[in-house]
Formats: sequence, structure tokens, C-alpha cells
Amino acid sequence: MKKKELKGVAAAFASSLLLASACTPMQETNEKKEKTTIAVPVTDYTFDTAGNMFAYSEFELSGEPLAEGLGLNLDVLDARKMNKPTKFDYTAGIESYEYSEEAMYEVTEKSGLGLHLIHGPVTAKWAEKEKKAADEALANRFYALADSVEYPHEEIFRNMFPTFIEYAGGDPHYAQKVDTSVYAENDDDTYVPVYQVDFQSLRWNRDNMQKLLTPSAYGAVFLKQALWAGDFLGGFHTVDKDEELEAKTSHDDHDKNIALGVSSADGMQGMILTEEIWNKLNFVRDYLFYDEKTKGLTRAIGSKYDPSKGLVYLPHAIEVIEDGNKLAPTAKQLVVKDARSVLQDQWLMLWPASEFYGMTDQRPDNLNQNQAFLAVFDGEPFPSAPKENIDANPANDVVATDPYSVNRDVLLQVFKNIDAMHFNREVGAFVEEYKDGQGKRVDTFQAGYTMEALRIFERAIDGLPVGYASGEQAKGLGTPEGKRALQLLTAQADFILTKLLRKDGLVANGFIIGEGQEQTTPTLLAQLGAIRGLTAAFLATKEAKYREAARHIYEAMDKHFWDRTLRVYKTGKNEMKYTPFVAGALSGVFRVALNNLNNTDSDQPIKALERETIISRYVDFYDRIIDGPSVHEGMQASEFWDTGDVYIKGNDSGNTDGDHVPQIQAGHGKYGIAPVLLSVEVRKK
Repeated sequence: MKKKELKGVAAAFASSLLLASACTPMQETNEKKEKTTIAVPVTDYTFDTAGNMFAYSEFELSGEPLAEGLGLNLDVLDARKMNKPTKFDYTAGIESYEYSEEAMYEVTEKSGLGLHLIHGPVTAKWAEKEKKAADEALANRFYALADSVEYPHEEIFRNMFPTFIEYAGGDPHYAQKVDTSVYAENDDDTYVPVYQVDFQSLRWNRDNMQKLLTPSAYGAVFLKQALWAGDFLGGFHTVDKDEELEAKTSHDDHDKNIALGVSSADGMQGMILTEEIWNKLNFVRDYLFYDEKTKGLTRAIGSKYDPSKGLVYLPHAIEVIEDGNKLAPTAKQLVVKDARSVLQDQWLMLWPASEFYGMTDQRPDNLNQNQAFLAVFDGEPFPSAPKENIDANPANDVVATDPYSVNRDVLLQVFKNIDAMHFNREVGAFVEEYKDGQGKRVDTFQAGYTMEALRIFERAIDGLPVGYASGEQAKGLGTPEGKRALQLLTAQADFILTKLLRKDGLVANGFIIGEGQEQTTPTLLAQLGAIRGLTAAFLATKEAKYREAARHIYEAMDKHFWDRTLRVYKTGKNEMKYTPFVAGALSGVFRVALNNLNNTDSDQPIKALERETIISRYVDFYDRIIDGPSVHEGMQASEFWDTGDVYIKGNDSGNTDGDHVPQIQAGHGKYGIAPVLLSVEVRKK
């Protein structure tokens, strides 16, 4: 991956107010001139954490990694040169990728949408060890993380709100005036606004937050964190020139001129994300599992967990009663509000825990380990796992709090619960909920993404590359868990082929066990889920029938849902309602279409799967629906300067690059709006 420079700015570091990502000034004005007949008004300004972070995870994977995989030299990208070298390259490598990154920081470092890292369980242990207040202990911890990547202490940013667990939703409008005053000037009349280095003015209104802990919400944030942390910490860099180095051994960083992380700045962000994840996992494992017998919250036990002896799982919604502290509240009480097990919650925890397992895996039997990751988890800056937890004998496992052990406990318990609670053995498919027993409905979208989560789980547990490298071939360990994951994935794939396919080539939205295929009008979301799931089955099993089925569903989807006039996909019968989940799934399907389903010499050609056609659809989607036809429309509410909106002295337009996405302070609302995704409805003017 091409790494962007994180511009350092000297800043005081208050003990309770931590750091963030900076960005690079860029982009010249480039007004879009195309006249359009499309209208894309926002229908809901509520921020859905699960939908946004899921979508931005797909945007990330459909960004730089996709463009680079298709042959683009990332070094030629310049956010100041809009739509160069091609519109697709710019859309993928700049917009899709950077929207994704900045939205993650908005949630985990700026908004306050959750509980502050000061109150994290690992932070408490640091404080106890150092005999200091939690805020001071956390400040010292951040200094230690900075030292591990050779990041200057004086360049640590102010007034962060790092979260260790995130809420289900909130109002993304800023609660106060964003501080866009000049912090530092550049030679070309552009300047760094204060909010870039001091996040105090970027908080959201806590009174409008949905203070629920929902696995699909904090799990989707976890997914974003794990993907970016894996990217940032997947290599080393030189201290003197800050140049990325490929890891040769896990001890490369013992050289005084070699440090952790692919660069100093990216490494710092990787460390922050990993610290947040580590605290989150300890909190989830120790406090958020629900015992069906006792009807109370309890602890997960991972490898020793046997669902047949009593179900202990992640419930759908736990309310947080805060302690009233306005600056950095903690949870005074946790109240289970919805004890159901919901499939979306489970796969949105399985997927990120699998990604993080690939980072933290220290098993000697795994010969595919990234040496840079081993260096991160060798005791400094993050503790290594006990030997009992990385051998081949689960019987001797011990309870531990290190990143590998705690993540493995969560991962295995969630996997076992998906199998025991959601997989119907009689029909061979996943039901969407469990409440005092399995439900009867199989949801096509949820089942499809469960298959993708299982694919990543199988790769992680069998020691195969995950993250951006999840398509690479390697020899796996053949674990019992990996074999079971493939059985589940294959059974669901066969269920799609035999029970969900319709005569018109589309898939049904769902299936009611005991009744049959749903007769509702097919949705775009169902098609996307099926394509994603069947592609996962093909990648995991190499069975050509799954790829061929995915290709034909894609063909039917393009035929039935593509609106030639507006150049967008309908989402249902005579409607075009885009939520973050629809947008994320569509981005993901464009990616697998380009990487795995497009026409090859051995295929019977499908016009919709010509690479040029897919790319055209991809560009139209981002241009017309994500960015929208005007600054008042489109899913992307605002943008940061990484995607072009630099601040220029004397230019108060709030849109200096002349595109259709405003600067954050110029977006909807009295004080502007965060750079996140909103729900829209596409209409013909």
C-alpha cells in the first residue's frame, strides 16, 4: 500500500486528551460540469454505527487494495489531481479509501460516540501497575506506543476522545462551532485549521446518542480498526528516512534504525487502534456475554466453551447507564434490553475477530505468520500469549488478558454460537435470529455475509493470510474449527443454489423453514448478499459451480435492477433507497466482480461482467450516489482534506475543490456535519 504522510504538528499533550491522524493538504478546484436528471436527497440524518462501519470496511477494501491489484501504481495518485490517472483510479484510490479511513477516526477518536479509553479494562491495569490516575497512566501508555514507532511526543494531537467500545448510533451533526481558524499556514495560501490538531470542537451531542452496546455496531468498528491496524503494522520502517521495509524476521526492530509500523505516523495510528481493540476485547469477553440460564451478563471462556451445556452468547442490545461525567463518562450500569442472538451481530463480530486473530497469531505451527506482527506482540509494546494458549492442546489453555488470548476467547465462542444457535442442520442454512430457540427465517443477505465471515475465520484459524491478502494461496493447518467452518459455508452455498434461486435468475429475499421461499419482490440487498456469499464459497472451496452461480445472479441483478436512464441500481420494485448497508454491499460486490467474477477466456461471456462495464458501474455509484449530484445531496455528508477540500485563505466557499461534497463545517446543520454516510433516496428530477 502507498502510505500517506501524517504531517506532524507540535502540540501539548494533556493527560486525558489524546491523539489523532493528520492529513495532507491537497486538491485544486475541479467543478463537475455534467448536467444530471438525478436527485439524491438525504432521507435520514441519523448515524448508524453498524451500517457505516460495515460500508466503510467494504469501501476500504474496494479502495487502494483494489486499484493496486488491478495494476495501478499508487505513487501516481495525487488528491490534487481529480480523476487522474483515470476517474476509476481516483475514485478507488482516493475517495473510497480516504472516506473510509476518516470516518473511522471520526467515530473512534473525535465524536465521543462511546466510552473513553481512560475507562478501558487494560487502562485500569496500567493505572494499577503504575500507581497513577487512569488519565495519567493512559498518557504514559501513549508515549510508550509512540516510542515503539519512533513517533515524536511533541507531535501528539490534542483533545482526542479515543473509545474502547462504541454506541449503536447518534447524531453526526457537530454540537458546537468547528474551529477552522488558522493553525499553520503553507506557502500556497492553504492552511491547517485548528480542528486538524485539536479535536475539542468535533464532539457530537451525547444527549442524542443511542447508548446501546450492539455487537453489529461495536463489531463493525472493530472490523474497521482491525483492517487498518493490520495495514499500518504489517511492516517496519527506517528511523532516519521513514521508509517502509518488508519484515524479514520478528527481531528486525532490534536494529536502532528500524522501528515498528510501515511508517512512523501510520505505525502510531496502528498502535492506537490496537490499544483500543485490546481494551474492547477484554471488556466484551469479561462483561458482555449473556447466560441463557441465569439471564445475566457473564464471561466468555472460548476454547473451553460447550454450547450443549448452556448457551452463553452476545445479546443484541445492552443499554449503558452513564455516570454523568460529561467529559469522559463511564458505564455506571449495564442493562440487557434485547437478549436475542441476531445473526448480523454474530457475523459482524466473527469477521473482525478473525482479522485480528491473523494479526496476533503466535502459534508455532503457523508457518505463514507476518514477522512484523510477531514483533508487535512479542512483549513490547503488546504482551505475548502464554505458551499454553498457542500450543496444539486446547485442554491446557489458561485465562489470559493478552491480545491473542482474549481475542481467541471471543472468536471461538462466537463461532461456536453461530454453529449451535443459528445453523439449522435439517435444512443446512443460517437463521437470522435465536430467541428461546431457533427462528424459522433464513435471510439471504445475512446468510451471504455469514459465509464471507466464515471464509475469513477459516483462513485465520488455519493460519492463512487475512486482511488485504485474504485472497492469497497458502498451505493451511487443517484445524477442526476450520474444517467445520468450511462445512457450514458449503451447506449454506448449496442452500442458495437449491432453495433460494428463482426462475428469473434472481434470489429470493429469504426462506421460511417449513413454508418455503419467500414470495416478496426481490431486493438488491438480497442479490448482493448471495453474490458475496457464493464468491466466498468459491474462494474457500475452489468449486467452480459457486463462481458460476454468482456470475449468473450478478447478470440477473444487472438486468433487473439497473436503471439505464439514471445509471444507478434500483434497490427494490420501483424504488432506490440506499442505506449504508446497501452501499457497502454494492461496493463489495463490485470488488469481487472485478477480482473474481469478471469474464475470462474460459468463461461464456456475460456482458455485465466485462471489466469495463463493472468499472463504469463502480464509478457511477460513487459519483452519483455517494458524492451525489450537488453539495446538498448524496450519501457522503462531508469530507476532510484527504479527499480534496483544503482550506484556502480568502476562500469561504466551504467546497474549495468544487466537487459535490462540502467541507465538514459547511455541511448540513448549524455547525456542520461529520464525514459519514447518510441514507438517501434516488429520484428522477
